[in-house]
Amino acid sequence: MIGRTISHYKITDKLGQGGMGVVYKAEDTKLKRPVALKFLSPHMLQNAAERERFYQEAQAAAALDHPNICAVYEIDEFEGQIFIAMAFVPGSTLKDKIESGPLGASDAIDIALQIGSGLQAAHEQGIVHRDIKPENVLLTPKGQAKIMDFGLAKLGKGSALTKSGTTLGTAAYMSPEQVRSGAIDHRTDIWSLGVVLYEMIIGERPFGGDHEAAVMYAIVNDPWPSAVFRRSEAPVSLDSVLEKCLAKTPDERYGDVDETLADLREIAGASAQLSAGGAQPAPEVPALAVLPFVNMSADPENEYFSDGLSEDLITALSKLEGLRVVSRTSAFSFKGKDTDIRRIGEQLNVRTVLEGSVRRAGNRLRVTAQLINVADGFHLWSERYDREMSDVFAVQDEIAQRIVTALKVKLISRDVERLVEPATENLEAYHLYLQGRYQWNKRTQEGFAKAVAFLRQAITVDPGYALAHAALADVHILQGVYGHRSPHEVFPAARAAAQEALRLNDKLAEGHASLAHVQFLYDWKWTESEKGFRRAISLDPGYALAHLWYGLLLMTIGQLERAMAQIEEARRCDPLSLIINTDIGLIHYHARRYDAALEQYQRTLEIDENFFVTHYGIAMIHQQLGRHDLAIRAAERSLALSHGSNLVKAMLARSHALAGDRDTAMAMLTELKQTADAYVAPYSLALVHAGLREYDRAIDYLEKALADRTQYAMHFVATGDPCLDDLGDDPRFVALMKKMNLPT
Repeated sequence: MIGRTISHYKITDKLGQGGMGVVYKAEDTKLKRPVALKFLSPHMLQNAAERERFYQEAQAAAALDHPNICAVYEIDEFEGQIFIAMAFVPGSTLKDKIESGPLGASDAIDIALQIGSGLQAAHEQGIVHRDIKPENVLLTPKGQAKIMDFGLAKLGKGSALTKSGTTLGTAAYMSPEQVRSGAIDHRTDIWSLGVVLYEMIIGERPFGGDHEAAVMYAIVNDPWPSAVFRRSEAPVSLDSVLEKCLAKTPDERYGDVDETLADLREIAGASAQLSAGGAQPAPEVPALAVLPFVNMSADPENEYFSDGLSEDLITALSKLEGLRVVSRTSAFSFKGKDTDIRRIGEQLNVRTVLEGSVRRAGNRLRVTAQLINVADGFHLWSERYDREMSDVFAVQDEIAQRIVTALKVKLISRDVERLVEPATENLEAYHLYLQGRYQWNKRTQEGFAKAVAFLRQAITVDPGYALAHAALADVHILQGVYGHRSPHEVFPAARAAAQEALRLNDKLAEGHASLAHVQFLYDWKWTESEKGFRRAISLDPGYALAHLWYGLLLMTIGQLERAMAQIEEARRCDPLSLIINTDIGLIHYHARRYDAALEQYQRTLEIDENFFVTHYGIAMIHQQLGRHDLAIRAAERSLALSHGSNLVKAMLARSHALAGDRDTAMAMLTELKQTADAYVAPYSLALVHAGLREYDRAIDYLEKALADRTQYAMHFVATGDPCLDDLGDDPRFVALMKKMNLPT
């Protein structure tokens, strides 16, 4: 063909060949411009469907005029040969670029934005491409992306080339509805765009398999590995975009490409941190730790107020754009300790620290605050405030504003006049709320009971206090989580409190996270829970608990890598949180990475060696590794630190059972079953029976645990707790899994 003239096109070079035909470069002798000619293969000429498909490609592309779509000039026949004349695009395909290595996030997002822009233009004309993949995207030397090959396009309603029940496309990039030969619309292209974006950044597609059928099964059934977990330099928000692109059902995806483009543009700046060769230094973000203000009042009971003032400042400053504020748990880990300021800065990865003191005397209030540069210990700013108690919110706002000035941090909105927007104007309700939160943070049975009383009083004084309702929900949730009260008793109350918080303030991140937590742990509404956590995170990206609880949800539904990404983000927000650091080890445990789990637990104990949950985790690891003496030792340590938790007592009994000390295990089991003054989770009893190899009895208690909606049963049964591996093939155990209606 090279050297021939077809119509008024002189063929000069061969560009490529595919299943449908061959593409040549040619010169348009009339208009003196280079073009690409795509010929239908001779063996296709007798196939009416393929001829129609070829004409449809020309019609679809010719209807579009967009810089990110390869222009089609005409379709013609010459001496029995059908060809399409289109713009010649110098460069190579996106597939070629990906094969040379993953792209930097900024480059990948730029290309995705261009592809999306072209797709949106097509969708506006009622055209769905249906075969978006890297080999169908050309890249010019200047980086401009152009979509080509509309051979599978669907033209408007009811004009698709293929009949119902037919599957067309490239398997690796098909949407679940394409795989099932279901109804197709523009959201299929959004799915494929998500696959291409993932592949650009990771270098591999999100759904793999040894053969086409395996790939298609994965597309319909399997979760995709977190992009952030696989490439840690990627901005965390990238996973949120991919979640919406790669939702299994079209209704859960973006409504249109414009929404996708809006979210991609938001993270374009953050994604510039990546390059094909690795991460580029990120611009320095000011980071601040607000240490707990010291209670200088004569009455030590006023400590709740000094703690509350510190927490409110953390909340207010977290609303600043361009400022990272360390979460409460990490900042409060230095409470009462005479730690060098440089050491604090090193452990929290901050360069600036706010510290201060509070003195209350009657209705008078004195607050001192100092902003300190960690590197040299010098004060950047300090101030003393002598006010009436009624001015407490104004004092908080003044401190926050002075910090903004000192750090020259930009506000989220230029119109913001106050950083501290009080959730209540009633000082009595505010003080009751602070006392409730103070007791909740003790994480003890007595503390929870006192927290409930204080928060109910706060709500009585100010029924419209949304934050108090959300806090009450969290107290009830942890009463169930820690096994102090029956889930059936506390979770409905928690749900009602969270719903009331959101009725009062739909933009309250704490309220969305609390309701999502109930939907996760008790209602087993997996989809609603995930949406709730994502809503909470969008309202407050620095809310560490939302990231943590979302991570545990993802772990429960089997998406361990995405779970790890969320919990790692929680740790970034709250680096010294004991529960967050412990739960990172929990993810490793469920992934059967026992050495990594044990290493993480040991690192957590370096923060605080007295956290009983971490010792509980270490006992689980030693059990799996057959180190039963060490398991007993860790469980005994956990039991002492937990002040006799029935959950931990069961783990110790199980350790004795696995070590062959059946008598001790049975004695402890009997004691647990005879406990009358406290709730004993059936899951705990199931673990002991499993350790004793009494598998029928274990399943009996697992059935009770799921009926009780016991948190630990839900976490561990759903994810396949290694402690229950011996039960995996039992039909009754399999039936239990089905009762949970886990996503597939």
